[in-house]
Amino acid sequence: MSLLRRNDPMHSVRQTLEQFFNEVSDRCETPQANWIPALDVFEGKDALHVQIELPGMDQKDLALTFHDGVLTIRGEKKQEWQTEGHEVHRVERRYGSFARSLSLPATVDPAQAAASFKNGVLTILLPKREEAKPREIQIKVD
Repeated sequence: MSLLRRNDPMHSVRQTLEQFFNEVSDRCETPQANWIPALDVFEGKDALHVQIELPGMDQKDLALTFHDGVLTIRGEKKQEWQTEGHEVHRVERRYGSFARSLSLPATVDPAQAAASFKNGVLTILLPKREEAKPREIQIKVD
């Protein structure tokens, strides 16, 4: 998946397709249904920021990899209860493994990446390479 900007004409198509697949996925009521955690990507002057919601998960159940310009976030949300001996009426929470991959621009320096996990939100900071950061050029007065 590549990062699409809001002014990109494909942004609304992508949103529509994601909404469609989310609605289809929501109709599946098995506790082990595949799930895709929501994420946000923000770009600042010095870095790209990725935040992904992972409620009920532990940091030890997450893995981040960067290979060939692609950041991959993998994890597994384990089921917190057993259905044996219980009559299940409804299951809406999702469990199981997931993987999200983002193609990152060449301006990102993966060697400087950092991640933190707090209150069920994984935050990944991807600093830009120095040469990619905006700089001011002084004008000489003759």
